[in-house]
Amino acid sequence: MNRSIRSKVIKIGNSRGIRIPHIMLEQTGLADEVYLKVDGDNIIIHSSHHPRHGWEIYFAEMAKKGDDRLLDRPLPTQWDEEEWTW
Repeated sequence: MNRSIRSKVIKIGNSRGIRIPHIMLEQTGLADEVYLKVDGDNIIIHSSHHPRHGWEIYFAEMAKKGDDRLLDRPLPTQWDEEEWTW
């Protein structure tokens, strides 16, 4: 879905809010907490969840332990043996 949907700004106490359609929430993965950023006259909403957060730390630990190697050895193909040249 790459189209705009019109939504009304509603009053919530002293603030204002908008309703985000369920389909947009599913597509973006937005959950309970988001980041808001103003860019000109636009409000940009980002998910606060970063699925790969901390991976660099875990990969560094794996490298120290030698756990960052391939499980299976690479098998050359016919193309590797006959056509590939450096």
